[in-house]
Amino acid sequence: MRRLGLSSLLFIAALGAGEGWLDSQISRPYRGHRPEKVFVDIPRGTSRFGVAHILRRNDVIRSPLAFEIFSLWHYRKPLQAGEYYFDRPVDSREVFWQIAQGKIFVHTVTVPEGWTSFDIAAELDHQGICSREGFLSAVNDPSLILDLAPDAKNLEGFLFPSTYQFSRHTTCEQIAKRMVQDFRAEWESLNPAGSQTFPGGLTVLQVVTLASLVERETPKPTERPMVAGVFYNRLRTGFPLQCDPTVQYAWELMGHHVKNVRPADLHVDSPYNTYQHPGLPPGPIANPGEASLRAALTPAQTDYLFFVANDQGGHFFAKTLSEHNRNVVRYRHLLESDAQAADPEPARTKHRGPS
Repeated sequence: MRRLGLSSLLFIAALGAGEGWLDSQISRPYRGHRPEKVFVDIPRGTSRFGVAHILRRNDVIRSPLAFEIFSLWHYRKPLQAGEYYFDRPVDSREVFWQIAQGKIFVHTVTVPEGWTSFDIAAELDHQGICSREGFLSAVNDPSLILDLAPDAKNLEGFLFPSTYQFSRHTTCEQIAKRMVQDFRAEWESLNPAGSQTFPGGLTVLQVVTLASLVERETPKPTERPMVAGVFYNRLRTGFPLQCDPTVQYAWELMGHHVKNVRPADLHVDSPYNTYQHPGLPPGPIANPGEASLRAALTPAQTDYLFFVANDQGGHFFAKTLSEHNRNVVRYRHLLESDAQAADPEPARTKHRGPS
């Protein structure tokens, strides 16, 4: 009996020591000798033992045995494959739950409505996901969209604006493909019957091109059908579209970023210059969102032929050139009033006369 009692005490002591050791191994944050940020790739099909040794090899955990024991306690929670990011020392429990919950590392990329492929390429390059040159090379291959738009020369206009998540290993081609897939899904929701008959007799490429002009001309979703209606009226009457964003895009293609179009910029020699060339440009000048695509498919029925910006982020619309010219004067007066309201001192000084 004494021998049995002693054995029980030794077992309890050993169990306590084991629990103490296990707790010391999994409860304290650890980073070994690596102060830098660590990426760890867990291949598909890796066992718990294999995961533990990958983590130890990357100095993320203190003891592979302790991690494996803790993992076996939670055997119903499978460890998920993927790339994981550890930017600070963490304890083994936190490491386990991050992998068990599949919190893999991803880059989040938000593509706003109206961004060009050049804008997207710059953002991807900035985040270190894909080089600018690599993405633009992928965009210049229109094969992903030729069944829908056989005349497309590239993927501009078909890279749908949205928020995306990509791993570090996603290729430029895969990124472009994902954006085109989202465009297709949106296009199918807007054109569920798969119609090939569009307003003005336009093709799919031309509808997307017109939508890109609408996108760049107005930030107001409620105005977009009206802007689209103006463009359709101009196309029908043969009146040049005279769309400043097409001039900006023409310069962009030549490697020059033009923020505000000046009169001298209107002379750029490019088929995208809608001041010099009637009709639509040869392709989209940006990537339109849902509201602009919808506006291009269902434009407002209107007699307007002109519009000019107001000081509220929208536009004044006009049916005749004389009415449009009055709106232009009105807009300039509003700009002057806004400038005086923002800085009244120069306005008071201006009316004092010579001193």
